[in-house]
Amino acid sequence: MKQNLLFAAAALLGLASCQDGGSSSSYDKNSLDSTALAAIDETSYKAYVTQLASDEFQGRKPFSKGDTLTVNYIQDQFKTIGLAPGNGDSYFQEVPMVEISSKPVDPKMTFKGKNGDLTVTNLDDYVIGTPQMADQIDVANTELVFAGFGIVAPEFNWNDYEGLDVKGKTVVVMVSDPGRYDKNLFKADTMTYYGRWTYKFEEASRQGAAGVMIIHETEAASYGWNVVRNSWSGPRLSLIPENKGSNLVKYQGWITSETAKKLFALGGLKADIMEDAKKQGFKPVPMNISTGVKLASTFRESKSNNVLGMIKGSKRPDETIIYTAHWDHLGIGEAVEGDSIFNGAIDNATGVAALFEIAKAYKAARVQPERSVVFLAVTAEEQGLLGSQYYAEHPIFPIKTTVANLNMDSFNPAGAMNGFRVVGTGQTELEDYAVLSGAKFNRKLMPEGSPTSGGFYRSDHFNFVKVGVPGLYMGSGGQYLEKDTTLLNQRQQALAGRYHAVTDEIDDHWNFDGIMADIRLFFDIGYTLSMETTFPNFKAKSEFKELGDKRLSK
Repeated sequence: MKQNLLFAAAALLGLASCQDGGSSSSYDKNSLDSTALAAIDETSYKAYVTQLASDEFQGRKPFSKGDTLTVNYIQDQFKTIGLAPGNGDSYFQEVPMVEISSKPVDPKMTFKGKNGDLTVTNLDDYVIGTPQMADQIDVANTELVFAGFGIVAPEFNWNDYEGLDVKGKTVVVMVSDPGRYDKNLFKADTMTYYGRWTYKFEEASRQGAAGVMIIHETEAASYGWNVVRNSWSGPRLSLIPENKGSNLVKYQGWITSETAKKLFALGGLKADIMEDAKKQGFKPVPMNISTGVKLASTFRESKSNNVLGMIKGSKRPDETIIYTAHWDHLGIGEAVEGDSIFNGAIDNATGVAALFEIAKAYKAARVQPERSVVFLAVTAEEQGLLGSQYYAEHPIFPIKTTVANLNMDSFNPAGAMNGFRVVGTGQTELEDYAVLSGAKFNRKLMPEGSPTSGGFYRSDHFNFVKVGVPGLYMGSGGQYLEKDTTLLNQRQQALAGRYHAVTDEIDDHWNFDGIMADIRLFFDIGYTLSMETTFPNFKAKSEFKELGDKRLSK
């Protein structure tokens, strides 16, 4: 009785707003398919993760030997499971990209200011690269300007570039957005896309700046300097830019917060200038500092691959539910205690292996899905969500008839929890489907763990969102079910600090109970969608609602 009430309440609150309600099937969305769920197996899942995160795959970086090994392995698993090719008669979608290797000619960068000079060191104090396909970048002299968050957001009455001509200049900006510091600004402590580092670079290019440097702060960025350093210590990938990137900034990168403080002092700025920038009405400030930048670059164009398998729908095959997980990681980088391979076990061998287990569940289902279900392993997420961006811009299945994207990225190996969290709570009606499925497993929707980190804009579902397709990105939440708190604490401590580190490997500290529970939840959400005629949309207060309405009205 309690479960039926939960379903009824959820339907009244959320699913009633979906376009074209109801289902043409006898399928009971209040029940679970035990046969399908039994096909999700911990032993095979662990074997998949172990192989994907092995040293043999060399950290799965695009354009490397690990790229070829990984995409062929995924294709082989899709074939073994019995999935049809997802791109005509091929399991691959080629993604043309460019790999740019750019380094400072001199790793020492010197800033000249009114109060003297400051020399900083590449990787330790700053990281830098170019998005342009050019052999050399030579900016002989560029003035630095502090432009607050580097945001232009008319809907929030905010413009950090107002009255500023940045041609030939370098803008220095902060991470995140003003809502992190003042709940009356932007979307309070739920970060918007304006807070993402990708946006900062994009806006600086639109403004015509010569360069842009982001001030790193661990709490605001939600990761330490080591993550920035690891990500920028080798070649970087991008989709091939228009006009070889000539319309983009000449250079872009990050500086440590300690370096930023020294620069403010060097230019004679207030020590608390960043506090001023968090307030409405802040105006950009010349930093009274200049520097020169010389980069030597090599670049090569090549292709990586998204990998797609599918199950054709029995009644509405032209309508698709797309599961995604990125297969790539950081490859081989700086050695730490003799280990230089970034195996990416949690991030994101766990997600790719989940694609296999969920596909097995669909194949085992007593009633096959009425809509087509696509399993899409995307490339180059770590380089800026590039594989999913390319797919969204060159969709194999029409965007209009894509029902939803269910994205799996970095499952938690610490153990099972009593609930789940949706990243970007309040954005899409898929959240209501998650609540419906969660009730079947006695799991409740919990408050979002860290909305200030901007997770909604940091994984591959976001590229579907940008073209009007609701995307769901979620994981475990609430309280751990482990009764031995000493064991749980030991496990959590052992697993801590693995994000974008060479220690992200599978080992005896892993507990698969929570991952298995999350995979089963992802399956049931998608299976429910696959048996319905509804097209979920964005919620009324989402900034993407208008985009979703437009897509569904075509």
